[in-house]
Amino acid sequence: MREFGSRAWTIGAAVLAAVSIAVFAYQRHLHGASMVDMLVYRAEGQAVVNGDDLYAMRLPGWDLPATYPPFAAMLFVPSTWFDVSTLRVLVMLGNYALLALAAHLSFRLAGWPAKRNRPAAVLLATGVGVWLEPVYTTFQYGQVNLAILCLVLWDLTRPDRSPLKGVGIGLATAIKITPGLFAVYLLLTGRVRAAMVSGATFLAAALIGWAALPDASYGFWTKYLWDPSRVGVTVLVDNQSLRGAVCRLLDVNDPGTVGLIATALVASLGIGVAVLAGRSVRVLRRADAWGGVCTALTALLVSPISWTHHWVWCLPLLALLAAEARTTARRVLLGVTATVFLSHIMWLVPHRWGREVGWNWQLPGSIYPPIGIAVLVVIGLRLYRVRRRAAGEDGSWALPASALDHDDALTKQG
Repeated sequence: MREFGSRAWTIGAAVLAAVSIAVFAYQRHLHGASMVDMLVYRAEGQAVVNGDDLYAMRLPGWDLPATYPPFAAMLFVPSTWFDVSTLRVLVMLGNYALLALAAHLSFRLAGWPAKRNRPAAVLLATGVGVWLEPVYTTFQYGQVNLAILCLVLWDLTRPDRSPLKGVGIGLATAIKITPGLFAVYLLLTGRVRAAMVSGATFLAAALIGWAALPDASYGFWTKYLWDPSRVGVTVLVDNQSLRGAVCRLLDVNDPGTVGLIATALVASLGIGVAVLAGRSVRVLRRADAWGGVCTALTALLVSPISWTHHWVWCLPLLALLAAEARTTARRVLLGVTATVFLSHIMWLVPHRWGREVGWNWQLPGSIYPPIGIAVLVVIGLRLYRVRRRAAGEDGSWALPASALDHDDALTKQG
């Protein structure tokens, strides 16, 4: 009976996912998808093939430059093998597959639900996930965010004893730099070998880029990496980093000392909570999972620019919140977080290139940073309580066996 029930749930989830994706595809067909970032990637690959100056390249009609390291541009070379129409279809299909993989890895990270129910959960998450704003815009622009997410999640879900742990983070960092914070997380939580593997993988990829494109590599690592203006305008509502929120609040493009102090405080909070979570496996359920997600939220918050589509980390965040939605407060947090990421509300904010955002629109226009900070605070308070309780019960940091609940039993069975 249990197997029959799981099969019925899987069939039902597959039907719902198919309907949702069909509606999504039809909606995309009606409104069109520029996939402009895909066009930039293709132009970068073409510059590598032609031997052109990679960072002098500007996408015709959009005036957008290359912003990724030379190694990433080399990975984009295969995109030049197809015409734009064919490439759009391939990228769309690839992102569907990556979304399903990201959902699978997110549930594996959370250790929930039980294995017999996980196929249904993955199908349902894939079907609903296309409507999450960060995922939606990833499809809209033809972005690589889901690939980066899968590389990092693949690493975080590997056992610490695996000699390959760290490779995914190293490759992700070689493509997009910001995932490098995960190597710091691994190092500070005692996974020294994994951190070293991550660093070695990144260095090897960077050296490959340097050997193949020496002039572009010299320009990127000495100049273009440190020029945030190449990425975009900080004050745009598209930018959901803490710096972007402060810029809109002050109606400036450079928040100066205020932005620096705010970023430093949130960075300290985020890294502190992430590392403490990663070191609290004996007292906090899903401790390492929360450590990884808090690391991601910290990177998104403190980066000068975190476009809305960079927040695809909402997938593992929602999986964790769903896994632990056993109390009213946690269900409310899950509901609010899901509503925020499904709302697309920042695109309703009246603005002119991000400037002159009214006071009544400040929160909707910068909705992701408060959610990210709220999660860090909630997990930080939870860590404080469980560590204090565990220390008070027997003078150690071990969680009493009696504290295990139904979710933990399912995790062990799975």
